[in-house]
Amino acid sequence: MRNFCCLPEGCVANIIALTSPLDACRSSAVSSVFKSAAESDIVWERFLPSDYEDIISRSSSASRSSSSGHHLNMLSSKKELYFYLCEHPILIDGGTKSFRVDKSSGKKIYMIGARELSIVWGGTPQYWRWTSLPEARFPEVAELIRVCWLEIKGKMDTRILSPETAYTANLVMKSVKGAYGFEHPPAEASVKVTSTTGITTINTDDGVDWWMANDQGGRSVYLDRACAMRRHFQLAPAAVAPHAVRNKELASYGHGRPTLLTRWDIAGLVQFPWSRGDGWMEVEMGEFYNEGGDQRDVQMSLTEIKGGHWKAGLIVQGIELRPKNK
Repeated sequence: MRNFCCLPEGCVANIIALTSPLDACRSSAVSSVFKSAAESDIVWERFLPSDYEDIISRSSSASRSSSSGHHLNMLSSKKELYFYLCEHPILIDGGTKSFRVDKSSGKKIYMIGARELSIVWGGTPQYWRWTSLPEARFPEVAELIRVCWLEIKGKMDTRILSPETAYTANLVMKSVKGAYGFEHPPAEASVKVTSTTGITTINTDDGVDWWMANDQGGRSVYLDRACAMRRHFQLAPAAVAPHAVRNKELASYGHGRPTLLTRWDIAGLVQFPWSRGDGWMEVEMGEFYNEGGDQRDVQMSLTEIKGGHWKAGLIVQGIELRPKNK
């Protein structure tokens, strides 16, 4: 270690830049040389997306949850810029998308705003209302007034995402008081990557090409957590085999019996909404692997058109694409 600390600061910085943001922060405690090197622009420039300057140039002065370009220009180092972009999403492309950086990896996270999504009947005031909320990052969100045909779609060019990265697509929404119609059946969600040759298979962490194996809808998702939980735990057995679940959380539902709650239903194909910690809920629509390079679109879809009953009270902020947690 003594010889290592004798290396020129620039050399140490280049070595640290080959690690991760977390490792760089930890290395600051090793010595004064490491601290100086770990905070240098050489290191944090490497952690930022290679096209971050172009992305920032597309930022909107109408950004609500993030500061304007004026504040970005006041940041004195690449490290400050890195953590600013981790914690403050910026609006880009005329306020139709938001961009931020994943804190642990430096990979790109985008949210497609509701205005950029294709929502059936979204332009008809008697079915959907466009409104503004102080807790939303976009100027407008879509509030469902009343429909029996729920269909929301979005797409994004995969070339703007981080290459060689597994992503999840998540519908970001919330329910208003008095929401109804989401108890059953669940909505159907799918995520697929298309190219000039057609559909690319999408692998889950279990190694299953679920889009090709289940091309009738991908997975089922509930949009109202409370209603879905009530129904789910009336039907679910009290004991669940450990190998049949993941993302476990212990809680009590119905009859006072402890029940194993999971982000996935026991069949592995049903998802419930979960709190994001920013005043919104989200439900995972699916996942895909972005190889990078070729021009492809990731297409996301959420529909509930089989129940035939009226639904109301859903507020949609957008669809977020972010690196999958390992």
